[in-house]
Amino acid sequence: MEALQNLMTETLEAPLFRPPAPKPRTEPLGMIAFLREVRRNPLATWMEDHFEEMVLAGDGALGRLTVVNDPAIIRHILVDNAANYRKDDLQIRILAPGLGRGLVTAEGEEWRLQRRTIAPLFTPRNVATFFPPMAEAAQRLVRRWLRRPDGRVVDVALDMTRVTLDVLERTIFTTGVARDPDALGRAITRYFEGQGRVDPLDIFGFPAWIPRIGRLRSRPAVRFFEEMVHDLIDARKALIANGRPAPRDLLTLLLEAADPETGKGLTDVEVRANIVTFIGAGHETTANALSWSLYLLSQDERARARIEQEVDEVLDDGPVEPGHLERLVYTRAVIDEAIRLYPPAPYMSRAAIADDQIGDLHIPAGSMVAISPYVLHRHRKLWEEPDAFRPERFLPENRGRIDRFAYLPFGAGPRVCIGASFSLQEAVIVLAAIVQSVRFELVEGHEVAPVQRITLRPSGGLPMRLTRRART
Repeated sequence: MEALQNLMTETLEAPLFRPPAPKPRTEPLGMIAFLREVRRNPLATWMEDHFEEMVLAGDGALGRLTVVNDPAIIRHILVDNAANYRKDDLQIRILAPGLGRGLVTAEGEEWRLQRRTIAPLFTPRNVATFFPPMAEAAQRLVRRWLRRPDGRVVDVALDMTRVTLDVLERTIFTTGVARDPDALGRAITRYFEGQGRVDPLDIFGFPAWIPRIGRLRSRPAVRFFEEMVHDLIDARKALIANGRPAPRDLLTLLLEAADPETGKGLTDVEVRANIVTFIGAGHETTANALSWSLYLLSQDERARARIEQEVDEVLDDGPVEPGHLERLVYTRAVIDEAIRLYPPAPYMSRAAIADDQIGDLHIPAGSMVAISPYVLHRHRKLWEEPDAFRPERFLPENRGRIDRFAYLPFGAGPRVCIGASFSLQEAVIVLAAIVQSVRFELVEGHEVAPVQRITLRPSGGLPMRLTRRART
Protein backbone atom coordinates (compact mmCIF):
# COMPACT_ATOMS: atom_id res chain seq x y z
CA MET A 1 0.00 0.00 0.00
CA GLU A 2 2.86 2.39 0.81
CA ALA A 3 4.40 1.71 -2.59
CA LEU A 4 1.10 2.50 -4.27
CA GLN A 5 0.75 5.76 -2.31
CA ASN A 6 4.29 6.75 -3.30
CA LEU A 7 3.46 5.98 -6.93
CA MET A 8 0.32 8.14 -6.70
CA THR A 9 2.38 11.05 -5.35
CA GLU A 10 4.99 10.67 -8.11
CA THR A 11 2.24 10.50 -10.76
CA LEU A 12 0.60 13.72 -9.59
CA GLU A 13 3.94 15.54 -9.39
CA ALA A 14 5.32 14.32 -12.75
CA PRO A 15 5.20 16.38 -15.95
CA LEU A 16 1.89 15.66 -17.63
CA PHE A 17 1.76 13.95 -21.00
CA ARG A 18 -0.19 16.00 -23.54
CA PRO A 19 -1.30 13.68 -26.33
CA PRO A 20 -1.55 14.85 -29.94
CA ALA A 21 -4.52 16.85 -31.17
CA PRO A 22 -5.00 19.46 -33.90
CA LYS A 23 -4.09 22.93 -32.70
CA PRO A 24 -7.19 25.16 -32.44
CA ARG A 25 -7.32 27.91 -35.04
CA THR A 26 -6.97 31.57 -34.20
CA GLU A 27 -8.45 32.85 -37.47
CA PRO A 28 -11.64 31.66 -39.15
CA LEU A 29 -11.42 29.68 -42.38
CA GLY A 30 -12.86 30.93 -45.64
CA MET A 31 -15.58 28.85 -47.26
CA ILE A 32 -13.32 26.89 -49.64
CA ALA A 33 -10.73 26.22 -46.93
CA PHE A 34 -13.45 25.17 -44.48
CA LEU A 35 -14.96 22.69 -46.93
CA ARG A 36 -11.52 21.26 -47.67
CA GLU A 37 -10.58 20.98 -44.00
CA VAL A 38 -13.90 19.53 -42.84
CA ARG A 39 -13.51 16.79 -45.42
CA ARG A 40 -9.91 16.08 -44.41
CA ASN A 41 -10.45 16.18 -40.63
CA PRO A 42 -13.27 18.14 -38.97
CA LEU A 43 -11.28 18.33 -35.71
CA ALA A 44 -8.99 20.87 -37.38
CA THR A 45 -11.82 23.36 -37.95
CA TRP A 46 -12.39 24.22 -34.28
CA MET A 47 -11.34 27.69 -33.12
CA GLU A 48 -9.65 28.80 -29.91
CA ASP A 49 -12.91 30.47 -28.87
CA HIS A 50 -14.72 27.14 -28.95
CA PHE A 51 -12.47 25.92 -26.12
CA GLU A 52 -12.92 29.15 -24.13
CA GLU A 53 -16.54 30.25 -24.55
CA MET A 54 -19.61 28.48 -23.17
CA VAL A 55 -21.85 29.44 -26.12
CA LEU A 56 -20.99 30.63 -29.62
CA ALA A 57 -23.63 31.38 -32.24
CA GLY A 58 -23.38 32.59 -35.81
CA ASP A 59 -24.19 32.01 -39.45
CA GLY A 60 -21.96 29.94 -41.70
CA ALA A 61 -21.85 27.13 -44.22
CA LEU A 62 -24.32 25.13 -42.11
CA GLY A 63 -26.74 28.05 -41.66
CA ARG A 64 -27.51 29.32 -38.17
CA LEU A 65 -25.37 27.27 -35.77
CA THR A 66 -25.13 27.49 -31.99
CA VAL A 67 -22.18 25.67 -30.42
CA VAL A 68 -22.94 24.85 -26.78
CA ASN A 69 -20.44 23.99 -24.03
CA ASP A 70 -22.51 25.05 -21.01
CA PRO A 71 -23.49 21.87 -19.10
CA ALA A 72 -26.80 23.37 -17.94
CA ILE A 73 -27.81 24.26 -21.51
CA ILE A 74 -26.66 20.86 -22.75
CA ARG A 75 -28.90 19.22 -20.16
CA HIS A 76 -31.83 21.34 -21.36
CA ILE A 77 -31.30 20.33 -24.99
CA LEU A 78 -30.58 16.64 -24.50
CA VAL A 79 -32.87 15.92 -21.54
CA ASP A 80 -35.30 18.59 -20.31
CA ASN A 81 -36.53 19.70 -23.75
CA ALA A 82 -35.25 16.81 -25.86
CA ALA A 83 -38.57 16.53 -27.70
CA ASN A 84 -37.85 19.89 -29.36
CA TYR A 85 -34.55 18.73 -30.87
CA ARG A 86 -34.27 16.13 -33.61
CA LYS A 87 -31.34 14.68 -35.52
CA ASP A 88 -30.49 17.29 -38.12
CA ASP A 89 -30.57 16.67 -41.86
CA LEU A 90 -26.78 16.86 -42.27
CA GLN A 91 -26.23 13.96 -39.87
CA ILE A 92 -28.88 11.91 -41.63
CA ARG A 93 -27.33 12.65 -45.05
CA ILE A 94 -23.93 11.49 -43.81
CA LEU A 95 -24.96 8.46 -41.75
CA ALA A 96 -28.05 7.01 -43.43
CA PRO A 97 -26.43 5.84 -46.72
CA GLY A 98 -24.27 3.41 -44.78
CA LEU A 99 -26.25 2.73 -41.60
CA GLY A 100 -29.77 2.94 -43.03
CA ARG A 101 -32.65 3.81 -40.71
CA GLY A 102 -31.35 2.00 -37.66
CA LEU A 103 -31.18 3.07 -34.04
CA VAL A 104 -28.62 5.80 -34.76
CA THR A 105 -30.56 7.55 -37.53
CA ALA A 106 -34.26 6.72 -36.95
CA GLU A 107 -36.63 9.29 -35.46
CA GLY A 108 -40.05 9.36 -33.79
CA GLU A 109 -42.08 6.17 -33.42
CA GLU A 110 -39.69 4.29 -35.70
CA TRP A 111 -36.85 5.01 -33.27
CA ARG A 112 -38.95 4.29 -30.16
CA LEU A 113 -39.94 0.83 -31.42
CA GLN A 114 -36.32 -0.02 -32.22
CA ARG A 115 -35.12 1.27 -28.85
CA ARG A 116 -37.75 -0.72 -26.93
CA THR A 117 -36.82 -3.82 -28.91
CA ILE A 118 -33.08 -3.64 -28.33
CA ALA A 119 -33.06 -2.30 -24.74
CA PRO A 120 -33.62 -5.70 -23.02
CA LEU A 121 -30.31 -6.95 -24.39
CA PHE A 122 -28.42 -4.22 -22.50
CA THR A 123 -29.93 -4.34 -19.01
CA PRO A 124 -27.27 -4.51 -16.26
CA ARG A 125 -28.21 -8.13 -15.50
CA ASN A 126 -27.90 -9.16 -19.14
CA VAL A 127 -24.63 -7.28 -19.67
CA ALA A 128 -23.19 -9.12 -16.64
CA THR A 129 -23.92 -12.46 -18.36
CA PHE A 130 -21.64 -11.38 -21.22
CA PHE A 131 -18.59 -11.43 -18.92
CA PRO A 132 -17.37 -14.97 -19.82
CA PRO A 133 -17.25 -14.50 -23.61
CA MET A 134 -15.61 -11.08 -23.14
CA ALA A 135 -12.91 -12.56 -20.90
CA GLU A 136 -12.41 -15.52 -23.26
CA ALA A 137 -11.95 -13.19 -26.23
CA ALA A 138 -9.38 -11.16 -24.27
CA GLN A 139 -7.45 -14.32 -23.37
CA ARG A 140 -7.48 -15.54 -26.98
CA LEU A 141 -5.98 -12.22 -28.08
CA VAL A 142 -3.27 -12.32 -25.41
CA ARG A 143 -2.38 -15.96 -26.18
CA ARG A 144 -1.97 -15.11 -29.85
CA TRP A 145 0.31 -12.21 -28.97
CA LEU A 146 2.40 -14.32 -26.58
CA ARG A 147 3.20 -16.74 -29.38
CA ARG A 148 5.01 -13.93 -31.17
CA PRO A 149 8.64 -12.99 -30.47
CA ASP A 150 9.42 -9.91 -28.41
CA GLY A 151 9.80 -6.80 -30.54
CA ARG A 152 7.26 -7.92 -33.14
CA VAL A 153 5.27 -4.99 -34.56
CA VAL A 154 1.50 -5.27 -34.44
CA ASP A 155 -1.19 -2.79 -35.47
CA VAL A 156 -2.90 -2.35 -32.13
CA ALA A 157 -5.87 -0.56 -33.71
CA LEU A 158 -6.53 -3.50 -36.03
CA ASP A 159 -6.14 -6.02 -33.20
CA MET A 160 -8.58 -4.06 -31.03
CA THR A 161 -11.06 -4.24 -33.91
CA ARG A 162 -10.46 -7.98 -34.08
CA VAL A 163 -11.04 -8.61 -30.35
CA THR A 164 -14.17 -6.44 -30.17
CA LEU A 165 -15.63 -8.22 -33.20
CA ASP A 166 -14.81 -11.52 -31.49
CA VAL A 167 -16.83 -10.35 -28.47
CA LEU A 168 -19.67 -9.16 -30.69
CA GLU A 169 -19.92 -12.57 -32.33
CA ARG A 170 -20.23 -14.36 -29.01
CA THR A 171 -22.64 -11.98 -27.26
CA ILE A 172 -24.88 -10.05 -29.63
CA PHE A 173 -24.60 -12.38 -32.64
CA THR A 174 -24.14 -15.71 -30.88
CA THR A 175 -24.00 -17.86 -34.01
CA GLY A 176 -21.20 -15.76 -35.52
CA VAL A 177 -21.12 -13.57 -38.61
CA ALA A 178 -19.78 -16.23 -41.01
CA ARG A 179 -16.99 -14.01 -42.31
CA ASP A 180 -13.23 -13.91 -41.87
CA PRO A 181 -12.63 -11.52 -38.93
CA ASP A 182 -9.63 -9.86 -40.60
CA ALA A 183 -11.65 -9.25 -43.76
CA LEU A 184 -14.46 -7.85 -41.64
CA GLY A 185 -12.05 -5.59 -39.77
CA ARG A 186 -10.60 -4.24 -43.00
CA ALA A 187 -14.10 -3.68 -44.40
CA ILE A 188 -15.03 -1.68 -41.31
CA THR A 189 -11.91 0.48 -41.68
CA ARG A 190 -12.70 1.14 -45.37
CA TYR A 191 -16.30 1.84 -44.48
CA PHE A 192 -15.46 4.53 -41.92
CA GLU A 193 -12.74 6.03 -44.08
CA GLY A 194 -15.16 6.46 -46.97
CA GLN A 195 -18.58 6.97 -45.41
CA GLY A 196 -17.23 9.03 -42.53
CA ARG A 197 -15.92 11.92 -44.58
CA VAL A 198 -18.06 15.04 -44.62
CA ASP A 199 -18.78 15.81 -48.27
CA PRO A 200 -19.53 19.39 -49.43
CA LEU A 201 -22.55 17.99 -51.30
CA ASP A 202 -24.00 16.89 -47.96
CA ILE A 203 -23.34 20.27 -46.36
CA PHE A 204 -25.24 22.06 -49.09
CA GLY A 205 -28.07 19.52 -49.18
CA PHE A 206 -27.57 18.15 -52.70
CA PRO A 207 -29.76 15.13 -53.58
CA ALA A 208 -28.55 11.71 -52.44
CA TRP A 209 -28.46 10.39 -56.01
CA ILE A 210 -25.48 12.63 -56.83
CA PRO A 211 -22.37 10.48 -56.23
CA ARG A 212 -20.10 11.29 -53.28
CA ILE A 213 -16.44 10.37 -53.77
CA GLY A 214 -16.07 8.86 -50.30
CA ARG A 215 -19.13 6.67 -50.71
CA LEU A 216 -17.97 5.44 -54.08
CA ARG A 217 -14.73 4.30 -52.46
CA SER A 218 -16.56 2.55 -49.63
CA ARG A 219 -19.04 0.71 -51.86
CA PRO A 220 -17.13 -2.61 -51.66
CA ALA A 221 -17.24 -2.41 -47.85
CA VAL A 222 -20.96 -1.59 -47.89
CA ARG A 223 -21.62 -4.53 -50.22
CA PHE A 224 -19.59 -6.76 -47.93
CA PHE A 225 -21.81 -5.74 -45.01
CA GLU A 226 -25.02 -6.17 -47.01
CA GLU A 227 -24.10 -9.70 -48.12
CA MET A 228 -23.05 -10.70 -44.62
CA VAL A 229 -26.21 -9.31 -43.03
CA HIS A 230 -28.38 -10.96 -45.68
CA ASP A 231 -26.77 -14.31 -44.85
CA LEU A 232 -27.25 -13.75 -41.11
CA ILE A 233 -30.95 -12.96 -41.47
CA ASP A 234 -31.66 -15.83 -43.86
CA ALA A 235 -29.90 -18.36 -41.62
CA ARG A 236 -31.77 -17.20 -38.50
CA LYS A 237 -35.14 -17.14 -40.26
CA ALA A 238 -34.54 -20.69 -41.49
CA LEU A 239 -33.68 -21.77 -37.95
CA ILE A 240 -36.90 -20.26 -36.58
CA ALA A 241 -39.01 -21.63 -39.45
CA ASN A 242 -37.75 -25.14 -38.76
CA GLY A 243 -38.94 -24.90 -35.17
CA ARG A 244 -35.45 -25.08 -33.72
CA PRO A 245 -34.62 -22.95 -30.65
CA ALA A 246 -33.11 -19.60 -31.59
CA PRO A 247 -30.55 -17.88 -29.32
CA ARG A 248 -31.95 -14.87 -27.46
CA ASP A 249 -29.52 -12.46 -29.06
CA LEU A 250 -29.93 -9.17 -30.90
CA LEU A 251 -30.86 -10.78 -34.20
CA THR A 252 -33.69 -12.83 -32.71
CA LEU A 253 -35.00 -9.84 -30.76
CA LEU A 254 -35.07 -7.74 -33.93
CA LEU A 255 -36.88 -10.42 -35.93
CA GLU A 256 -39.48 -10.93 -33.20
CA ALA A 257 -39.98 -7.24 -32.40
CA ALA A 258 -43.57 -6.00 -32.30
CA ASP A 259 -45.09 -2.70 -31.27
CA PRO A 260 -47.22 -3.38 -28.15
CA GLU A 261 -50.03 -1.16 -29.46
CA THR A 262 -50.16 -2.08 -33.15
CA GLY A 263 -48.40 -5.44 -33.22
CA LYS A 264 -46.32 -4.12 -36.10
CA GLY A 265 -42.81 -5.57 -36.35
CA LEU A 266 -39.63 -4.25 -37.89
CA THR A 267 -39.21 -4.52 -41.63
CA ASP A 268 -36.29 -6.47 -43.07
CA VAL A 269 -34.78 -3.11 -44.02
CA GLU A 270 -34.91 -1.95 -40.37
CA VAL A 271 -33.52 -5.25 -39.12
CA ARG A 272 -30.63 -4.99 -41.58
CA ALA A 273 -29.97 -1.36 -40.60
CA ASN A 274 -29.62 -2.24 -36.93
CA ILE A 275 -27.37 -5.22 -37.58
CA VAL A 276 -25.07 -3.07 -39.70
CA THR A 277 -25.14 -0.40 -36.99
CA PHE A 278 -24.03 -2.82 -34.28
CA ILE A 279 -21.40 -4.54 -36.40
CA GLY A 280 -20.04 -1.43 -38.11
CA ALA A 281 -20.40 1.14 -35.36
CA GLY A 282 -21.30 -0.79 -32.22
CA HIS A 283 -17.83 -2.24 -31.79
CA GLU A 284 -16.08 1.05 -32.59
CA THR A 285 -16.56 2.60 -29.17
CA THR A 286 -14.69 -0.20 -27.43
CA ALA A 287 -12.07 -0.73 -30.13
CA ASN A 288 -11.11 2.93 -30.20
CA ALA A 289 -11.22 3.29 -26.40
CA LEU A 290 -8.79 0.38 -26.08
CA SER A 291 -6.53 1.64 -28.88
CA TRP A 292 -6.25 5.10 -27.36
CA SER A 293 -5.78 3.66 -23.85
CA LEU A 294 -2.84 1.49 -24.95
CA TYR A 295 -1.28 4.39 -26.83
CA LEU A 296 -1.61 6.76 -23.86
CA LEU A 297 -0.13 4.19 -21.48
CA SER A 298 2.80 3.65 -23.84
CA GLN A 299 3.62 7.35 -23.55
CA ASP A 300 3.24 7.74 -19.79
CA GLU A 301 5.56 5.56 -17.69
CA ARG A 302 4.00 6.44 -14.35
CA ALA A 303 0.46 5.74 -15.52
CA ARG A 304 1.64 2.45 -16.97
CA ALA A 305 3.41 1.50 -13.75
CA ARG A 306 0.33 2.30 -11.73
CA ILE A 307 -2.08 0.29 -13.87
CA GLU A 308 0.35 -2.64 -13.95
CA GLN A 309 0.59 -2.59 -10.17
CA GLU A 310 -3.19 -2.52 -9.81
CA VAL A 311 -3.74 -5.32 -12.32
CA ASP A 312 -1.05 -7.51 -10.71
CA GLU A 313 -2.51 -7.03 -7.23
CA VAL A 314 -6.13 -7.55 -8.25
CA LEU A 315 -5.69 -10.44 -10.70
CA ASP A 316 -2.88 -12.17 -8.75
CA ASP A 317 -1.60 -14.04 -11.86
CA GLY A 318 -5.06 -15.40 -12.64
CA PRO A 319 -7.57 -14.45 -15.36
CA VAL A 320 -9.98 -11.56 -15.01
CA GLU A 321 -13.02 -12.58 -12.94
CA PRO A 322 -16.36 -10.78 -12.46
CA GLY A 323 -15.47 -9.81 -8.90
CA HIS A 324 -12.38 -7.97 -10.13
CA LEU A 325 -14.28 -5.27 -12.04
CA GLU A 326 -15.14 -3.07 -9.08
CA ARG A 327 -11.53 -3.27 -7.86
CA LEU A 328 -9.95 -2.27 -11.18
CA VAL A 329 -10.59 1.41 -10.44
CA TYR A 330 -7.46 2.83 -12.06
CA THR A 331 -7.92 0.61 -15.11
CA ARG A 332 -11.41 2.05 -15.53
CA ALA A 333 -10.05 5.56 -14.94
CA VAL A 334 -7.55 5.11 -17.79
CA ILE A 335 -10.38 4.16 -20.14
CA ASP A 336 -12.53 7.07 -18.96
CA GLU A 337 -9.66 9.49 -19.53
CA ALA A 338 -8.92 7.99 -22.95
CA ILE A 339 -12.50 8.59 -24.10
CA ARG A 340 -12.43 12.06 -22.58
CA LEU A 341 -9.46 13.00 -24.74
CA TYR A 342 -10.63 10.97 -27.73
CA PRO A 343 -14.42 10.56 -27.42
CA PRO A 344 -15.81 7.84 -29.71
CA ALA A 345 -18.49 10.19 -31.05
CA PRO A 346 -16.72 13.56 -31.22
CA TYR A 347 -19.66 15.55 -32.58
CA MET A 348 -23.42 15.69 -32.06
CA SER A 349 -25.88 18.09 -33.59
CA ARG A 350 -29.59 18.72 -33.36
CA ALA A 351 -32.13 20.80 -35.25
CA ALA A 352 -34.59 22.88 -33.24
CA ILE A 353 -38.18 22.03 -34.13
CA ALA A 354 -39.61 25.18 -32.48
CA ASP A 355 -38.13 28.35 -31.04
CA ASP A 356 -36.50 27.81 -27.66
CA GLN A 357 -35.42 30.25 -24.99
CA ILE A 358 -32.80 29.09 -22.47
CA GLY A 359 -32.10 32.00 -20.14
CA ASP A 360 -30.61 34.69 -22.37
CA LEU A 361 -29.99 32.26 -25.23
CA HIS A 362 -32.50 32.18 -28.07
CA ILE A 363 -32.44 29.20 -30.43
CA PRO A 364 -34.58 29.83 -33.54
CA ALA A 365 -36.73 27.10 -35.02
CA GLY A 366 -34.94 25.24 -37.81
CA SER A 367 -31.46 26.26 -36.65
CA MET A 368 -28.75 23.79 -35.65
CA VAL A 369 -27.25 23.22 -32.24
CA ALA A 370 -23.83 21.57 -32.01
CA ILE A 371 -22.54 19.76 -28.94
CA SER A 372 -19.03 18.47 -29.55
CA PRO A 373 -17.78 16.05 -26.86
CA TYR A 374 -14.30 16.55 -28.32
CA VAL A 375 -14.47 20.29 -27.58
CA LEU A 376 -16.49 19.93 -24.38
CA HIS A 377 -14.00 17.45 -22.90
CA ARG A 378 -11.11 19.84 -23.56
CA HIS A 379 -12.90 23.05 -22.54
CA ARG A 380 -10.65 25.26 -20.46
CA LYS A 381 -13.40 26.47 -18.11
CA LEU A 382 -14.65 22.97 -17.33
CA TRP A 383 -11.46 20.96 -16.87
CA GLU A 384 -8.14 21.39 -15.10
CA GLU A 385 -5.26 20.73 -17.52
CA PRO A 386 -7.81 19.75 -20.19
CA ASP A 387 -5.25 18.68 -22.81
CA ALA A 388 -3.27 16.46 -20.42
CA PHE A 389 -3.58 12.74 -19.78
CA ARG A 390 -4.66 12.50 -16.12
CA PRO A 391 -6.56 9.30 -15.28
CA GLU A 392 -6.64 10.37 -11.61
CA ARG A 393 -9.44 12.82 -12.37
CA PHE A 394 -11.76 9.79 -12.79
CA LEU A 395 -10.88 8.02 -9.54
CA PRO A 396 -13.85 7.70 -7.15
CA GLU A 397 -12.64 10.45 -4.82
CA ASN A 398 -12.38 12.94 -7.71
CA ARG A 399 -15.17 11.94 -10.07
CA GLY A 400 -17.88 13.76 -8.13
CA ARG A 401 -16.32 17.08 -9.21
CA ILE A 402 -17.12 16.37 -12.88
CA ASP A 403 -20.47 17.72 -14.07
CA ARG A 404 -22.56 14.98 -15.67
CA PHE A 405 -23.11 17.16 -18.74
CA ALA A 406 -19.46 18.16 -19.11
CA TYR A 407 -18.53 14.55 -19.91
CA LEU A 408 -20.48 12.95 -22.74
CA PRO A 409 -18.55 10.05 -24.29
CA PHE A 410 -21.86 8.20 -24.77
CA GLY A 411 -24.20 11.17 -25.10
CA ALA A 412 -27.08 11.79 -22.69
CA GLY A 413 -30.84 11.85 -22.53
CA PRO A 414 -33.23 9.57 -24.42
CA ARG A 415 -30.66 8.91 -27.14
CA VAL A 416 -27.78 8.03 -24.83
CA CYS A 417 -25.75 5.15 -26.26
CA ILE A 418 -27.68 1.98 -25.46
CA GLY A 419 -24.51 -0.11 -25.28
CA ALA A 420 -22.47 2.11 -22.93
CA SER A 421 -22.34 -0.37 -20.03
CA PHE A 422 -21.55 -3.22 -22.46
CA SER A 423 -18.67 -1.24 -23.95
CA LEU A 424 -17.15 -0.17 -20.63
CA GLN A 425 -17.33 -3.66 -19.13
CA GLU A 426 -15.65 -5.10 -22.22
CA ALA A 427 -12.97 -2.39 -22.25
CA VAL A 428 -11.99 -2.98 -18.60
CA ILE A 429 -11.81 -6.76 -19.09
CA VAL A 430 -9.70 -6.55 -22.24
CA LEU A 431 -7.38 -3.80 -20.99
CA ALA A 432 -6.70 -5.64 -17.72
CA ALA A 433 -5.91 -8.88 -19.59
CA ILE A 434 -3.52 -7.03 -21.91
CA VAL A 435 -1.74 -5.08 -19.17
CA GLN A 436 -1.27 -8.29 -17.17
CA SER A 437 0.78 -9.94 -19.92
CA VAL A 438 2.33 -7.50 -22.41
CA ARG A 439 3.62 -3.99 -22.97
CA PHE A 440 3.59 -1.86 -26.08
CA GLU A 441 5.94 0.79 -27.41
CA LEU A 442 5.05 3.01 -30.33
CA VAL A 443 7.09 2.28 -33.46
CA GLU A 444 9.82 4.88 -33.91
CA GLY A 445 8.90 7.66 -36.29
CA HIS A 446 5.17 6.92 -36.39
CA GLU A 447 3.16 10.08 -35.76
CA VAL A 448 -0.14 9.50 -33.98
CA ALA A 449 -3.00 11.79 -34.95
CA PRO A 450 -6.72 11.60 -34.24
CA VAL A 451 -8.97 11.85 -37.28
CA GLN A 452 -12.75 12.20 -37.24
CA ARG A 453 -14.54 9.67 -39.45
CA ILE A 454 -17.92 9.46 -37.69
CA THR A 455 -15.89 8.05 -34.79
CA LEU A 456 -12.48 9.27 -33.61
CA ARG A 457 -9.76 6.94 -34.90
CA PRO A 458 -5.95 7.02 -34.91
CA SER A 459 -5.00 7.96 -38.46
CA GLY A 460 -2.94 5.25 -40.12
CA GLY A 461 -3.47 2.78 -37.29
CA LEU A 462 -1.21 2.21 -34.27
CA PRO A 463 1.93 0.21 -35.14
CA MET A 464 3.47 -0.80 -31.81
CA ARG A 465 6.22 -3.15 -30.63
CA LEU A 466 5.04 -5.93 -28.36
CA THR A 467 7.07 -7.30 -25.45
CA ARG A 468 6.14 -9.78 -22.73
CA ARG A 469 5.97 -8.39 -19.24
CA ALA A 470 8.62 -9.73 -16.88
CA ARG A 471 6.91 -9.86 -13.48
CA THR A 472 8.73 -10.71 -10.28
